[in-house]
Amino acid sequence: MKLLDRFALAFSALRDNRLRTVLSVLGITIGITAVIVVSTISKGGNYLIYSELETFGLKSVWVYRDFNEKDPNQKARKGTGFDNNSYQLLTENCCRAVKRLTPIVRFNDKKIIHNNNHYSNANTMGVANSFMKVANEHLLKGRSFRKQDIKAKRMVAIIGLTTATDLFGSSQSVLGKEFSIGNHKLVVIGVLKKKSREFLASIGSAGGDINNRILLPYTLVQKINGNTEIGYLRAEAASVNKADLAAQQIIKFMSHLQKNKYNYKKETMANYSKTADNILASVSLIGIIAASVSLLVGGMGIMNMMSTAVLERTREIGLRKAIGASERDILLQFLMEAIFISILGGLLGIAIGLGASELLAYLVGFPSQPDINSIILALSVSIIVGIISGYFPAKKAALKVPVEALRYE
Repeated sequence: MKLLDRFALAFSALRDNRLRTVLSVLGITIGITAVIVVSTISKGGNYLIYSELETFGLKSVWVYRDFNEKDPNQKARKGTGFDNNSYQLLTENCCRAVKRLTPIVRFNDKKIIHNNNHYSNANTMGVANSFMKVANEHLLKGRSFRKQDIKAKRMVAIIGLTTATDLFGSSQSVLGKEFSIGNHKLVVIGVLKKKSREFLASIGSAGGDINNRILLPYTLVQKINGNTEIGYLRAEAASVNKADLAAQQIIKFMSHLQKNKYNYKKETMANYSKTADNILASVSLIGIIAASVSLLVGGMGIMNMMSTAVLERTREIGLRKAIGASERDILLQFLMEAIFISILGGLLGIAIGLGASELLAYLVGFPSQPDINSIILALSVSIIVGIISGYFPAKKAALKVPVEALRYE
């Protein structure tokens, strides 16, 4: 029997039992829809989180003094152990896993940021000219710091969009304008491109409005503070995989330089990324397992339908075998019916799942990220479910003895 003939017979048999066929198709459709929705939303959430983590720079490394020391004598030591001398030595003699390095310096006391009667509560920090690349920053307009700005301790600033709005009413024409930090007048030379950390902010992990910032030459902040101390170091590792090594090299160098007078701790964006990976993978796995239960139920529905069909069509099976149909013909006919149901259910599930994912992504504000691998896997699983669910009833039909089947009422 040709393949097209078998397909026509299978379609005819399913059409004669429309309600039962629709219910079986619906079972597979629901299962596949659930799998597609879970995988699409999971990938969209993954994309959203990683796009926001990238705003920190995935190769970023932070090294701080650890003030939680057990030795009371260690606690008594003031400062961080970082200063201009140690920063210079680090840039010249350390470290192979470090691509770029910048000091971070903050004011010793809170200072009022204002432009006449306009005020800002921007997060202010002193940085080196390497900061923009280390922190994956980009300019909307203007220029970055130059080495001469740092060396000459120039009164220049790069500000975020929120800060520009607070101080000047907009970010359209702020270049060259002045504002004050305390009694010090500064000139705006650049405006930072907007960064989005809305999702991280919603779970309390973004540390405030990232666009409400003021960057100054770190030497200028030190001059205002009246010392050469550095708060902490931020570095860009040579690669994501070398982030931990870069931090360890900086700590080892500083411990040797300070003769172990200070203890240091590290943070790396790579570690945060791994944590996010583990959480997202666990959530996605739980969702897929839950969705797979629907597929299992759909498979049981196909098996139940095919078992009933075999029972109802016993005389038909006997008649076909009596006129020459082989066990293989009977097996393939019933198996094709089960596969047809599963393929139809799978295709409908994919279509509905993609549509539902788009709608859900729109409602919750997640980017929709259809995963072609998940779609292929879902369709493959639906076909496998159909084959497994239909095989045993089909095998039962194929093994029926023609005489007994013809006598069945």
